[in-house]
Order: sequence, then C-alpha cells, then structure tokens
Amino acid sequence: MFLDKMSLRTWFFVTAAACASLLGYALYKQHVDYLDPCPLCVIQRVAFMWIGGFALLAAIHNPAGNGRRVYSYIVTAGAAFGAAVAGRHVWLQNLPADQVPECGPGLNYMLENFPFLEVMKTVFLGSGSCAEVHWRFLGLSMPGWTLIWFLGLAIMTLYFTHRKA
Repeated sequence: MFLDKMSLRTWFFVTAAACASLLGYALYKQHVDYLDPCPLCVIQRVAFMWIGGFALLAAIHNPAGNGRRVYSYIVTAGAAFGAAVAGRHVWLQNLPADQVPECGPGLNYMLENFPFLEVMKTVFLGSGSCAEVHWRFLGLSMPGWTLIWFLGLAIMTLYFTHRKA
C-alpha cells in the first residue's frame, strides 16, 4: 500500500502542504468571498500555522531517533489544540438559538483594549458570531471540516512516527 512506503519525512512535507492549502483556502474565503473569520476561526488558523510550520521544519531537518518523536509530538500537540478549539466551535454552532452567547467585540478591538488573558478567556468561551454557520460542504460547517483535518493529521502523524518500518 502507498502509506507503507511513505517515510515520516515525506509525511511531514505532505502535512505542511496540506496546512498551507487549508490556510490558502481560508484566506480565499475571507478576501474573495468576504467571509470574515470569527475569533475561534482565527485560533484554528494559528493551529494550522503551528502544525504546518513545525512539519516543514521537521521535513527539512529530517532528524533521527528521538528528534523524530519530538517533532511528531509538537505537530500532534498543535493538532490536539486545534481539535479542541474546533470541537468547541462545532459545539457552539449546534447550540439551540436561545443558548447561543451574545456577540461581543471583534478580536482586533479586544486585543487592543483588553489584557491578553481576558481576551483569551473571552475568545475560548465563544460568542454569537462563532455560532453562525455561513458555509457548508457535504453537511459540515467549516469548523466541522477543520476538526476532521486536525484529528486526521494527529492520527496519521502518530501512525507514521510509531509504525514498524
């Protein structure tokens, strides 16, 4: 099978390319289709940058031994973080209308006017803007798809790291 022949280094290149593609699509939706990201969307983008950046670094460095595991765990930690944020986002989108939190100020405004920890608390609690669904593909919203991507990247990274070659 194809996956049996793929090296961890190749997987890291694939991961970096996938993250770059997902971020490119998010920027396309934002700047061409004018679909502004909510605060949780921005955090998911940061998680994809984290995963893609460390995956590219790992692919270029191509370490041996424990270095492979360190990079893999850093990439997996980014994917786990992203999955947690995306899971929260999906949960907010599926709340009954009467339980959706009120919309707050935008992320830029909060970052300029509030302490960082207060901004992070507010962002992770989510707001009404995070509960809105403006885009669907095959029945899933964008956070639903990012959740699948985060979980897939984490599982496959661990698979390539721990498989017996």
